[in-house]
Amino acid sequence: MAVGNRGAGSVKQARQATLAQLRAFAAVAEHLHFRDAAAAIGMSQPALSGAVSALEEALGVQLLERTTRKVLLSPAGERIAVRARAVLDAMGGLLEEAEAVRAPFTGVLRLGVIPTVAPYLLPTVLGLFRRRYPRLDLQVHEEQTASLLEGLAGGRLDLLLLAVPLAVPGVTELPLFDEDFVLLTPREHPLADRRDIPHEELRGLQLLLLDEGHCLRDQALDICHDAGRTTGADVTTTAAGLSTLVQLVAGGLGVTLLPRTALRLETARNEHLATGYFAEPAPSRRIALAMRTGTAREAEFRAVADALREAVRPLPVWLTD
Repeated sequence: MAVGNRGAGSVKQARQATLAQLRAFAAVAEHLHFRDAAAAIGMSQPALSGAVSALEEALGVQLLERTTRKVLLSPAGERIAVRARAVLDAMGGLLEEAEAVRAPFTGVLRLGVIPTVAPYLLPTVLGLFRRRYPRLDLQVHEEQTASLLEGLAGGRLDLLLLAVPLAVPGVTELPLFDEDFVLLTPREHPLADRRDIPHEELRGLQLLLLDEGHCLRDQALDICHDAGRTTGADVTTTAAGLSTLVQLVAGGLGVTLLPRTALRLETARNEHLATGYFAEPAPSRRIALAMRTGTAREAEFRAVADALREAVRPLPVWLTD
């Protein structure tokens, strides 16, 4: 079969394609093997083969190139496989939204969290969900902000826990709390243990930062810029995560800005580190939940935000209104 203009009658025929046929074809496109594809979706191999053939007939397009050794996607099959997966993902999202409306706080909740929040807030978040929402199937994904926003827009994620503001169209922020930054220094540093560090001190320090892509890096640079520091000055060493950054400070390579929620976990029992506190108003960041604007689960997510604000009260943060 070949792709072509088959007229109005063919459009009516193409609409006969079913979700079951798309599901069968998507499985074959992923595994490129009929037996493996059939096992993956719990369908017999003859039924799967028949579903794919029926889809080819309905669409008037050859989707697969079958040989004695393997299965290949035709050029048309490669394009339609992408559309088929998008349709199936959208249908899955529709069913999840409908289930959430029928029974709030049940089903799957896919939560995305940035790396500079996850280790320090997840114990509180997980404890809250165990107590308040035991029927929710919470799935956690730790990724950088750009990836999380992409996942939210595409329906791969339902709710995000990250630093704001985002200023992204189609995303609604539910502020949770603000937290101060502290200055982490080697024990022998002149600013070690000071509690009134002027912001201007940031101008000349040997500053260590996270790699590009972490929102905490951008926040730290903004803080330094507000203090009058030339952007990027003396930033010669970076790290992929906060734990590594803290070890670099302990080794005497420089200083770094650390969120208060990370302080206890990252500096516990390390005699080579000291903490300095800034004069008021201390530099800070805001943490929020973020959801798709207009999601059917908005009321549910707002209730989660309210509960989470209460749950973080014991932490070194100050709640938003």
